Amino acid sequence: MTRLNIIFMGTPDFAVPCLKVLSQSAHRVSLVVTQPDRPKGRGRKIAEPPVKQAAEDLGYPVAQPESVDTEKFYNQISELRPDLFVVTAFGHILPKRVLELSPMGAVNLHASLLPKYRGPSPIQWAIINGEAETGVTSMLMDAGLDTGEILLSKSTPIYADDTAGTLHDRLALIAADVLIRTLEGFCDGTIRPISQNHAMASYAPMLKKTDGRLDWTRTAEYLERFIRGMTPWPGAYTYWEDKRLNIFRAEIRPGDREHQPGTVLSAFDNELRVAAGKDAVSILEVQAESGRRMNIAEFLKGAKLVPGTVLK
Repeated sequence: MTRLNIIFMGTPDFAVPCLKVLSQSAHRVSLVVTQPDRPKGRGRKIAEPPVKQAAEDLGYPVAQPESVDTEKFYNQISELRPDLFVVTAFGHILPKRVLELSPMGAVNLHASLLPKYRGPSPIQWAIINGEAETGVTSMLMDAGLDTGEILLSKSTPIYADDTAGTLHDRLALIAADVLIRTLEGFCDGTIRPISQNHAMASYAPMLKKTDGRLDWTRTAEYLERFIRGMTPWPGAYTYWEDKRLNIFRAEIRPGDREHQPGTVLSAFDNELRVAAGKDAVSILEVQAESGRRMNIAEFLKGAKLVPGTVLK
């Protein structure tokens, strides 16, 4: 196999398996590019991106530009004369002149079966929208957002108990496998880029913390998927009076049309059953404000959440 000189670009946990699999390959990683260290968590302490931590453990040099469209960054990477860029969950769109620095272009690993779910949050939206499967696609980057020619893809079922967290971890490992097989095909000429069918494209927009609020007018089926898709981030939640209630797991239950959506239903021991737009949701795991995560039976021992209460 041809030994490629690769510049790797990535930031979060999702990208780490791809970097590690490159370190075990015949290819040379001459630089790892990631986002700058930023404040994180409640204490807002400065934290290094997971890719930076992995790169330093592997002994790779690291660059953390605020922008990839500066002369300083352009000159830094041009001096390395890369054969190929490998990009996964980096957080920047590469300018055309950067893409043109490598003769083989840039291979991007995206956590969906393109052209479905282009954009920054494909894992969450695939679960929320009830997809039966998703996967990872490798593509050649162009000037658009996840619009480049497809190289290789690999699918995985979305299981009934998958959260965005469990699916994320599975897809990260799949991405590493897709990357190595893509590089093999690139080097031996067995992979031919295929244009995406743009008419079939869909978009997975960026999620904010406020996007996790439950809309009880939705069906119970949708809400159960929504909770899984929002776990662990940005997190599903509702309000009980003026207190935020984070919800981690739920199941679909029979309901009626007599109660306003969001109403706590009666006659269910050790169960918090809430009316939805259709059927009801049984909440299984919660966390009250400033509290700890607990199962619903434990929560109800201390919470006076009486039937007829309306969650909003």
